[in-house]
Amino acid sequence: MAQRLLLVEDEPGLVMTLTDRLMSEGYEVESATDAVAGLEAASAGGFDAILLDVMLPGGNGMDVCRTLRQRGIQTPILMLTARGQVVDRVVGLKLGADDYLVKPFEMAELLARIEALLRRGAVAAGAAPGSTADAFRFGDVTIDFRRAEVTKAGDPVELSAREFKLLRYFIEHRGAALSRDELLNEVWGYNAMPSTRTVDVHVAWLRQKIEDNARHPQFILTVHGLGYKFVG
Repeated sequence: MAQRLLLVEDEPGLVMTLTDRLMSEGYEVESATDAVAGLEAASAGGFDAILLDVMLPGGNGMDVCRTLRQRGIQTPILMLTARGQVVDRVVGLKLGADDYLVKPFEMAELLARIEALLRRGAVAAGAAPGSTADAFRFGDVTIDFRRAEVTKAGDPVELSAREFKLLRYFIEHRGAALSRDELLNEVWGYNAMPSTRTVDVHVAWLRQKIEDNARHPQFILTVHGLGYKFVG
């Protein structure tokens, strides 16, 4: 089944351009052109992600975002705006937006952001009871994605930025066998290295911090001849 996106945007040309491109990528797209219609459509549910402009007739996207979160609607939200100031991005995220993209943007970046939102939404949907799009639990480990904080049995776990990014990638792709080359490309950001030992070292460090027994891991498993798999 195609994933459904709600586009709340008042610029007709942009609505047409984004709708055509997103539909060509296999998404179902519904659009609303003002704050009231956007809030009504989003509140009705049934969407996998919401693309929400900040400046709208009849209100603004930040108010729509706040109201949706107050109503308990946790659909991932990507804010779209011409505003580039840091303060606007911070306000949007604090109100419950999941990501923020400043106009003008490249279509490739928008598509990548949408894919990331949908992955996180899928993780949350299949998460342990009590998990949300902002948090994930497995065993006695809890990850707060928004704050980039990890606890184990209630105690803080100190992870480096790279370890946190690696753990997040594992969670977003749980159940999938991930090669060392893929992990290098997606977590470190380059395709080739003299050795993939870097991945093995970071996985070992991560296991030491989150597994009860790093020698017999429950969650980050080795896939012999390929790489690793997260099964939390």
